[in-house]
Amino acid sequence: MNPAYATVDHLFTVPLDHQAPDGPTIEVFAREVADPARAGEELPWLLYLQGGPGGKSPRPSAGSPGWLAQALTTHRVLLLDQRGTGRSTPITARSAARFASPDGLAGYLSHFRADAIVADAELIRRELCGDAPWETLGQSYGGFITLTYLSQAPEGLKACYVTGGLPGVTATADDVYAHTYPRVRDRVLDLYARYPEDAPRLRKIADLLAADDVRLPNGDRLTPHRLRTLGLALGMGDGFERVHWLLDEALDTDGELSDTFLHQVMTLTGFTDNPLFAVMQESLYGQGDGPTGWAASRALADFPEFAEDADPLLLTGEMMYPWMFREIAGLRPFADAADLLAARTDWPPLYDLERLAANEVPLAAIVYHDDMYVDAGISLATARRIGASRVWVTNEWEHDGVAASSGRVLARLMDLAAGRA
Repeated sequence: MNPAYATVDHLFTVPLDHQAPDGPTIEVFAREVADPARAGEELPWLLYLQGGPGGKSPRPSAGSPGWLAQALTTHRVLLLDQRGTGRSTPITARSAARFASPDGLAGYLSHFRADAIVADAELIRRELCGDAPWETLGQSYGGFITLTYLSQAPEGLKACYVTGGLPGVTATADDVYAHTYPRVRDRVLDLYARYPEDAPRLRKIADLLAADDVRLPNGDRLTPHRLRTLGLALGMGDGFERVHWLLDEALDTDGELSDTFLHQVMTLTGFTDNPLFAVMQESLYGQGDGPTGWAASRALADFPEFAEDADPLLLTGEMMYPWMFREIAGLRPFADAADLLAARTDWPPLYDLERLAANEVPLAAIVYHDDMYVDAGISLATARRIGASRVWVTNEWEHDGVAASSGRVLARLMDLAAGRA
C-alpha cells in the first residue's frame, strides 16, 4: 500500500530569546509533507501556522484536514510545531513546576508570543529555502502570527492565507472581551433553541455541583464555573452536537453524574495537552504599557446574564479566569506566573501599522460572519488597514471552515491572492 504522504522530520535549534542569540536555546520541530508522487520535485513551500495559542500542528493521517490534500496538489507543506508545543521543547505542567520561581517561569513564557514564532520561522526558512520567500496558511491564532510576520519580516513572504484569524491590530484585551461575551451569549442561546432540554439539564447539573463535592477522575473538584467552560466548543462546526451529546449522557439512571461524563469533562477542561492555550490567551493581546489584567474576568461583571444564578444558565467561551490556575491540576504550576504576565506593562509591539498599510505581499483572508472566537467586525476593520489584502466574508462555515470544507476554502484563498477570483 502506497503512503498518502511523503514526510521528512526537521529539528532546529533556536535562541530562546532572539534578541540574545548567544543565550539559552530551545528546539523547534517541523514536519515536511509532500505528495509522494511529487516528492522529488522543486515545489513551492507553504508554512502552516496552527491556531491556539499553544496548539501543535496536525499529524498527517487518513483523518487529516481537507486543506492539506488541497495544498499538496501544488505545494510542499511545512507543519510547524510552534515553540512550546508538540515536539518543540514543549511547555507542560511538569516542565513549569521545575522553575525555581514564578518570576523565572513568567520570564521564560514571555518568549513564546507571535514575535518569537516569526523569528523561528525566518530562521527555518533561511535554512530550508535560502533567500526564497514562502507562502503561509494561518488558521485562527495563526492569522495573528501572519500579521506579525508581515510586520517584522515581509521579505520572507510570497503570499499569505488567513482563515478566521485577522486580529485587531490596535485592540486591547478589554476591547476583545467586550465583543466576545455577547457573541458567546448568542451562541449558547442558539444551542438552547436547537436543543431546548439542554438548558434545564445544565441547570440541574450545576445545582448538583453546587450542593456536592464532585470530583473528576484526576481529583480536581468539578464546580459550576468549570462546568460552564464547556462552552468553548460551541464555535466549531460540530460544537453544538458535541456539547449536546455530552449533556445527554451526563446523568445515570440514579440521577448521579455518570463516569463517562466526568471523564470527558476532565479531558475537555483540563488543558493537559495545551496549557499554553490558557496561559498565553490574554498575553497575545499585550502591547504597549497597559496590562491585560485578567480582562475576561473583569469584563464578566459587565454582563449580568452570565451570573451563576441567571436563568438560563449560560456557558462561557474562549475566556480564561484566575480561578482556573488554582483549581485545574494542569494549570496550577502556572498560577503565580500567569498573575505576573497579566500584570506586565512592557510588552513589545506585535504589529507595525505603517508597514501593514504599505504591505505588498498578497494577503487573502476568510472572515466567518458568525465566528464566536474572532470578531468579524474587528477583522474587517483590520483588513481595511492592510495593503494588498482581499477578504471573503461568509456564514457557510464556523471557525474550523478551512478543515471542514474539503479544501475549498484554501483553494479559493489561493485564487484570491493570485487575482484569479
